[in-house]
Amino acid sequence: MNRSQEEFESLALAAISEIPYGKVASYSQIAEMIGYPKHARHVGKACSNSWYYGEYPCHRVVNAQGRLVPVWDAQKHLLEEEGVQFLKNGHVDMKQYQWK
Repeated sequence: MNRSQEEFESLALAAISEIPYGKVASYSQIAEMIGYPKHARHVGKACSNSWYYGEYPCHRVVNAQGRLVPVWDAQKHLLEEEGVQFLKNGHVDMKQYQWK
């Protein structure tokens, strides 16, 4: 991992750690918050590498439509434990639960 990637991931994870209990943020929202508006996919990569840095609430990060990570079965359960409810299509209700 190179230094600039580590710096980006550190910024992304710091922003992710601020997402309140029971709320979610999108990858693009986090990217914009940290000053990299076109790097939403890199936020996803930071989430997948988060174990390298410590424990972060990456389960609170979803795509802009509220879709969960397809290969992470525990994500829905973790969000449900925080009171997050889902639409009939299985996506998070972003109007209700998106962190503003």
